[in-house]
Amino acid sequence: MAVVMSMSWAGVNPEQYDMVRDTVGWEETAPVGGEVHMAWFDTQGLRVVDVWESEQAFRTFFAGRLAPAIEKAGIEGAPETDFRPLHRRFIAPGVTGAA
Repeated sequence: MAVVMSMSWAGVNPEQYDMVRDTVGWEETAPVGGEVHMAWFDTQGLRVVDVWESEQAFRTFFAGRLAPAIEKAGIEGAPETDFRPLHRRFIAPGVTGAA
């Protein structure tokens, strides 16, 4: 069952996020089980909402690809994450790719 993963990571800035994104290359080589990714920043730090085919798919991606890049970027601490079953997904016609 697909899940929505929400993440809050205090203190992470856009430069660190971009470094991790470039190192991992998830836009070029999508993670197995990753379906949708959205990220933004507020005064606290990084916020993410993803859709994954399962919680385990995210955890596998995090351990295998994301964690080494996070360490390389010097990001400290750990994110607060939450997983909930996806009820419905809609993507507007014509919306594709990264922005």
